Amino acid sequence: MARRDGLIALSVAGMSAMSAPASANDTTAQLGAGGLIIGRSDQIAMESEDLFISPEKVTVDYVFRNNSDKDVETLVAFPMPDIEGSPYANVDIPVDASDNFLGFSVSIDGQEVKPELQHSAFAVGLDIGKELDANGVPYFPFGDATLKALEKLSSEVAADWQNRGLITLNEYDDGSGMKSVRGPLWQLRSTYWWRASFPAGKPVKVAHSYKPSVGGTAGVSFYTDGKFQGQYDDYKRKYCLDESFERAVEKATKNSGDGFPPYTETWLSYVLTTGGNWALGTIGKFRLTIDKGDPANIVSFCGAGVKKVGLTTFEMTATDFYPERDIEILILQPYDSPR
Repeated sequence: MARRDGLIALSVAGMSAMSAPASANDTTAQLGAGGLIIGRSDQIAMESEDLFISPEKVTVDYVFRNNSDKDVETLVAFPMPDIEGSPYANVDIPVDASDNFLGFSVSIDGQEVKPELQHSAFAVGLDIGKELDANGVPYFPFGDATLKALEKLSSEVAADWQNRGLITLNEYDDGSGMKSVRGPLWQLRSTYWWRASFPAGKPVKVAHSYKPSVGGTAGVSFYTDGKFQGQYDDYKRKYCLDESFERAVEKATKNSGDGFPPYTETWLSYVLTTGGNWALGTIGKFRLTIDKGDPANIVSFCGAGVKKVGLTTFEMTATDFYPERDIEILILQPYDSPR
């Protein structure tokens, strides 16, 4: 995350006795969201960013400054994560059946802003928004309204869309006989945007928040038969797992008495690299706070100079910070902890 050699990992454990694990195949994927973006600006610098991440919420407080001698008005955007429609998709949608599926909100100098929302839908690389609009089909692929609209399509339109890869037929037996349901295959791309004014030489405070999409598994996927194996090498690179993390997992497994790590996995992602689009390409003062949620949880992520600052919180600070790496967080939660 910092422009330095030697990223460090942080692994803090709390142990308790647990029950047997569920299948690790029960997996939910997370959606990676991040901060605000702007077309590369030579006038507007990000003086500071205070970023807080937990499984329940993400809050970001910025201070921007227009370093030129003229006022600047520009567009600022918050790109929502892309959502893939698929019969096999199992992603966490924090706010169900809503265009604002992350519950995004933003304010400037303490005043709430109501941003515009730009939607687009793509299938096999083509923009299919006009076809969805013409047939009254919402763009959000996982909403009940979308499935109901697909049910109402004429057989001719449905056959055409199926042949072109816009929709698929999901066939299953719900106990009362076989069902055939039309399902979306398109990708939803969404961006919130608004016009912002940056007076010459003055600081502007911008704050935004949202509820993160949280992925995970019903067990631990990288430790079996008393060994770290499977995708553990990938995890090690992604989350900077270290020896203290390994010792914590091994100790908890030994105490469980059944040879399985007594945890479920939770994953969070934050797209940080867009912070380099502002003037100078760096963040003047950067502070990251991560809350693992419960003292019994184990957390690991990549960072430089990370310190424990609370019972469940960890902090990293940097000056003239270059965001060359997105944030990936792994939290192991005991089975009996609410998620």
